[in-house]
Amino acid sequence: MSTKTKRLLGLIAKNLAPLGAFRARAMFGGYGLYLDDAIFGIIAFDQLYLKVDEINRGDFVNRGSEPFTYYRGDVPAVMKSYWSCPEEVMGSPSKMRRWVEGACSASRRSRV
Repeated sequence: MSTKTKRLLGLIAKNLAPLGAFRARAMFGGYGLYLDDAIFGIIAFDQLYLKVDEINRGDFVNRGSEPFTYYRGDVPAVMKSYWSCPEEVMGSPSKMRRWVEGACSASRRSRV
């Protein structure tokens, strides 16, 4: 785990403490991020990505975020259900909590 990812996980855990039980689980070379029972995001390549759906995707688009992309050989694969967390959100505990709550809601909606 890189130093940047360690710092990112610490920041997320600290900022989300009022919302519930936070945990990170290693997966696919990155980390799946959970709040209580909902996966709300991933950390990959030292970047936080949050869960989106048709309800909250516009917020990400409006702030210039991009969907999570990785490569299978030379071919890019795009996961349209996870988008990069805007920098402005990373610098504010209250904004982070609001955006993560939205990501948790998107996660729960995807299960029904």
